[in-house]
This record gives sequence, C-alpha cells and structure tokens, in this order.
Amino acid sequence: MKNPYALAMDMQRRAWESAAEVAEKSRVAPERTETFHDVGVGETPSEVVYEENKLRLLHYESQTEEQHDVPILVVYALINKPYILDLQPDRSVVKTLLESGFDVYLIDWGEPSPLDRSLTLEDYVDRYIDNCVDVVRERSSQESINLLGYCMGGTMSAMYAALHPQKVRNLGLMAAGLCFTGEGGVLEQWGAEEYYDPEKVTDTFGNVPAEFLDVGFALMDPVANSLTKYVRFYENMDDEDFVENFARMERWLSEGIDVAGATYDQFIRDVYQENRLIENELHLDGKHVDIENIEMPVLQIVAEYDHLIPPGASKPFNDAIPSEDTEIMEFATGHIGMSVSSRSHAELWPDVCAWFEERSQIEESLEAEPDTPTADDEAADAALAEDVAGDETGADDLTAITGIGDAYAADLREAGVETFEDLATADAADLAAETGLSPSRLEDWIERASDR
Repeated sequence: MKNPYALAMDMQRRAWESAAEVAEKSRVAPERTETFHDVGVGETPSEVVYEENKLRLLHYESQTEEQHDVPILVVYALINKPYILDLQPDRSVVKTLLESGFDVYLIDWGEPSPLDRSLTLEDYVDRYIDNCVDVVRERSSQESINLLGYCMGGTMSAMYAALHPQKVRNLGLMAAGLCFTGEGGVLEQWGAEEYYDPEKVTDTFGNVPAEFLDVGFALMDPVANSLTKYVRFYENMDDEDFVENFARMERWLSEGIDVAGATYDQFIRDVYQENRLIENELHLDGKHVDIENIEMPVLQIVAEYDHLIPPGASKPFNDAIPSEDTEIMEFATGHIGMSVSSRSHAELWPDVCAWFEERSQIEESLEAEPDTPTADDEAADAALAEDVAGDETGADDLTAITGIGDAYAADLREAGVETFEDLATADAADLAAETGLSPSRLEDWIERASDR
C-alpha cells in the first residue's frame, strides 16, 4: 500500500498541475475568443461570372501558367455553404485543383427565401446547373466539361449527367448518395417511408430550416458532436493552429442553409425512400433521368468512415451504369474529412487530380477526315441552320441578357417571346402565368431588355 504521506503529496502535485493548466488556459482564452471572431474562410481569389436568383457562379483565379484543356465545375450540396471546399489555404480542394493546373468554377447556391419554397430538383438540376454548365462551356470554348459533385451535389451531378451526357466529359462523385437499399446508414433508416413523412415537415416550415437539419445530423453521433470535440478543444486551447482550424469548422457548421421545401420533399421521397435514381425510374419534369446515358468516365470518391453517406450508398452505382471507365477511390476518413483533413490532401487528392488530368487533354490529332461528316458535324450544321432561321425571323439571342440561360430562353420562346423588344414590352404577371417563372425574375429581365 502506498505511503499515506506520499499519496497526499502526489494528490497535491496533481492539483497544482491542474490549477496551472487552468490558469494558462484562462490566460489565453480571450485571445482564442478573438480567433473565433476573426478566422477567415473561403479566401482563394475568385470572381462572380454568373448570377441567377440566389445562385452565384464563382470562377477562381488561376495559380499555374498553363491549364488543362477541360475546366472543372464543382457542385456542392444545398444544405451548407460551399466554402468547406476552400476552408483554409493548406486544406482547400479548390486550391489543390488550381495548383494541379485546372480551371475551377464552383456553384454557390445561396439561401432560398420563402418565395423559393416551390423550387424543385428540376429547377436545380435542369435549369441552374445546366445554365452554369453552359456558362463554363462558353467561357472555355469546350463542348463538354468536368463535373465534380459533393454529397447532395454529387447526386444532382449524376442526374445532370444522365440528362445532358453530351455536356459532361468526366464525372466525379464525392460522397454522393446514389443507392438506398439498406446500406445507406442511419439517415436512410430514419428517412424510411414507414417512419418519416417529409411533406409534414415542409407543410410546417415551408423551406426546411437549417436548424432542423443540424439537429438531425448532430444526433447521428451525439457524444462526438456534443461532448468529445469540446473536450479536445479544451485540451488544445493553447495550440493556436488547432484553435483556428476548430473555429473555421465551427463557423461552417453554424452557417447552415435552409432547403427549398419542394426539393427536400422530392429528394427524400424519390432518392431515399423509393431509390428511383439507381433503379432508373427517376423523372424530372417529365424527363427521364436515364442513367443508361452515363457513358462518360466516372470517378467515385468515398469515405470509409462516412456516417452520412456510407460507401454502400455510393459504390453500387458504378455497376448500374454503362460507362466502361469507372473507378472508386475509397479513403479512410469521414464525410467532411475527405475535403478538410491534411492526410486527405496529402494522399487522396493527388490521385483525384491525376485521374481528371489524364482525361482532360484534348487531342488535336483525332480530327475527322475532311470528306467524312461526323455526328458532331451534323449537329453543328443543324445548330447553324437554326441560327440562320432565327436570324431570318428576326429572333434575338435572349441568353445575352444576364440571368437567362438556354432553358429559360426556351421557356420564353414557347411563350412567344422571340426578341428583346418582345421581352421589353411583356407584362411580368402574364408572362409568369405562361412560363411558371417568378414575376420578380421576369421584371428584372424585362428591365434589362428595355435597356438594350
């Protein structure tokens, strides 16, 4: 048995050490509080090159003298701000892609207002993403571009590639929810049809509040999210770098985004509960999201310890599509760790960049024989014929007006708006009734058309 005197001295020593530790942490606490207020995120230089509703398309400043021929458009989820992909300079997916010679664009969805509660997956996939893709294609002079979708953004990117395969050269899917047959983890179980009715949530709230989603995500690992991380913060309070990284992540977690009610309802029912995407039964606004069209190269990046989108909710998709060039990169990290952990950037992302690089070079030697028209030639001739016909009828290129992409221009033409003058003299309320577009958006376009 230990000597009582020695035991008492040992207890006193530990008390002194604890008191000294508390005193030191108390001393640095004000500085760490200031760090939380001043920490920077999403600092890689960029410019906004396209805007539509709340959406902004960011184009990042090149960091290499030469770039790969095919640019990358990054599509993030609707439920958080996208700067998780550019969280800090040494752990930034965006910066890593730039330093590897890619021309990088990213969609910042913004946050839907109560007026946007009726936005559907059709709006996000077949309008917003399509318009952004067209902007990137035009700016890069490429017929098809690279898509890299993360989380829900990956699911939507897969839908887009199925709808517009001719515009997607290579498809990267990062922790994307694609297959829900019992391997989708806790969220799939909680969201099962017998337990959960998303319409009750949207009927109550309209748009689904970020706070509602945050509680659900936190409850998936309550000990880690409510206790463990704060213990680690206390233990590392004297480490300024640790505190800065912690503050960045906490800021991102606290800045969640509401989700448009109709999109949430549709996503839960069609993707999670009825598994329509991988079953090839999904339709958006009457259009079949036919995954048999996904013949381009596909890379899946999955996290071994992802509790939000487990590997089983992603990997089977590669076997369900006809692409002959598919690959899965599985890494020992979590859902967020694949974009922010130092080990992911050291070991995973060089391989991802190499995969895209190998498939992003345009080979000029593959030109067709002059006397042998190709399918592309015929398509170009048809497009030229349309342009000529449009010129003869006096039609204007409505997409020249900021905010009007190809999909919106088609809607306007179906409503009889062929020229800038037609648009400038249109009644916003009447046109909204014919096209289903919001009056405020149409009023903005009408004003822009009047200035031409």
